[in-house]
Amino acid sequence: MSPSADPVGRTEPSPEPGPTRRGVLGAATGAALALAAGPAGSATAADLPPLGTYDVVVVGSGAAGMTAALTAAKQGLSCVVLEKAATFGGSAARSGAGIWIPNNPVILAAGVPDTPAKAAAYLAAVVGPDVPADRQRAFLGHGPAMISFVMANSPLRFRWMEGYSDYYPELPGGLAGGRSMEPDQLDGNVLGAELARLNPAYMTVPAGMVVFSADYKWLTLAAVSAKGAAVATECLARGTKAALLGQKPLTMGQSLAAGLRAGLLAAQVPVWLNTPLSDLFLENGAVTGAVVTRNGTSGLVRARRGVVVGSGGFEHNAAMRAEFQRQPIGTAWTVGAKENTGDGIQAGRRAGAALDLMDDAWWGPAVPLPDQPYFCLAERTLPGGLLVNAAGARFVNEAGPYSDVVHTMYDRNPGAPDIPAWLVVDQNYRNRYLFKDVAPTLAFPDSWYTSGAAYKEWTLDALAARIGVPAAALRTTVSRFNSLALGGKDTDFHRGDSAYDHYYTDPSILPDSCLAPLWLPPFHAFRIVPGDLGTKGGLRTDARARVLRPDGTVIPGLYAAGNASAAVMGHSYAGAGSTIGPAMTFGYIAALDLAAG
Repeated sequence: MSPSADPVGRTEPSPEPGPTRRGVLGAATGAALALAAGPAGSATAADLPPLGTYDVVVVGSGAAGMTAALTAAKQGLSCVVLEKAATFGGSAARSGAGIWIPNNPVILAAGVPDTPAKAAAYLAAVVGPDVPADRQRAFLGHGPAMISFVMANSPLRFRWMEGYSDYYPELPGGLAGGRSMEPDQLDGNVLGAELARLNPAYMTVPAGMVVFSADYKWLTLAAVSAKGAAVATECLARGTKAALLGQKPLTMGQSLAAGLRAGLLAAQVPVWLNTPLSDLFLENGAVTGAVVTRNGTSGLVRARRGVVVGSGGFEHNAAMRAEFQRQPIGTAWTVGAKENTGDGIQAGRRAGAALDLMDDAWWGPAVPLPDQPYFCLAERTLPGGLLVNAAGARFVNEAGPYSDVVHTMYDRNPGAPDIPAWLVVDQNYRNRYLFKDVAPTLAFPDSWYTSGAAYKEWTLDALAARIGVPAAALRTTVSRFNSLALGGKDTDFHRGDSAYDHYYTDPSILPDSCLAPLWLPPFHAFRIVPGDLGTKGGLRTDARARVLRPDGTVIPGLYAAGNASAAVMGHSYAGAGSTIGPAMTFGYIAALDLAAG
């Protein structure tokens, strides 16, 4: 990385001679964890069979890890990717793969009126003081170059998600038309046999169709919207064309992960699957390798320059969630990759790293279906539905950013229980809109009802009895909501005031596409819990993606990106893709810094 490209220069405090052993959330807790897990680097190289030596060792094959590895390889460094799972791609492969990178070449070419000044003002307004300004500048400054680099060194191409608003477009620098983009269609044949090792998507696309994230809002409306029907036809046409050409069409997270993996294949970067991280290896206070299990045996992969931890969050680690996050919490409501148990975060903590944002996650309201949680996007926003708490009262703008809805659920829960909440809709809503993958008018699976995820009754009083809320309160709430909907103005919770609120709504509903009364029985209720796309707390890093100790000094040789690091978004969420965009960018930054030596 040249000095002109480095947002903070290369001046730093001298590192301590050795790492501390305390976590940022308390010396006693940190010491207990370190004693239980064993000190990082306590084994000597002689104790561990050598598994190879590389310039850079990357832990995790998600968006952060693969971007870091691709960048390192193209900087002339030897690199290996170590992946715990039997598949590559992590949570990124499961996702819709929105990518939020202001001023990137794709959105500028599409005519998005972005500028560096607008982006800086907006991010600062969204994030506030939770994240140092130099980290914000590093993300904004390097993100566009990262996208150009990825397109130049992989088969990935991207599309602007037109109209997908920034989540707070009314803030300074916010854009109602949105800055988010997603991967374009990719032919999985570019991976050959490696395609079979791609982590599956969270939700499968209907057979014969090629669907982009930006199509989802219209497919939800296909039964009541001419554009929705046209988009559905277009998705089918794409699928038919791909089949005739002998392609294996991939979109969303499948395209992103496959495209990055294809870049690694071309760059001859090995990806070792079924190779979990046991610990970081330290010598003289510097991280010089990774202790892993490979083929059932513990061994040491040495790193001449450093280790990049891109191993994801801790959403599937019940003990860590109980330690750091508010109750009720657990591992059953997340849609993150099942292997994300905080291994990299714990290893960094044992090496003396500070932790930040551990109480937070990339939250979103979810329906706890019996097979897996369903992360609600459009369903809670569409007109003809509302959220109520245990008192049968509304408590939030249902169409607001999904992370805000869950923050409100937790903030209010101790005094006015909002966990679980209930999404209440009427049959008119069900006659018009797709719900998850269940077409309008069709019955939901019996398992939704037997599991307690869904209820249906012919009167609001009967529905209230089934979900355990006061019947009179629910009737009053629905009556009040109906009067607001008919008037086209939610003066109680301001649903519809923001441009963002309207993205997943029905433009045929007037005077406000967010609001319609509930009037047609039967009535339906869906249990809503605090779901997440993954946790957002982790190792504290600086603007160069280097991992820091609690006193601000750098742990030499240790970098982190993605959900293994504390998010540059702080406790907020700038727009669709605020997870993946920064993950890729800081993976890129880490590799550039390692290459600069």
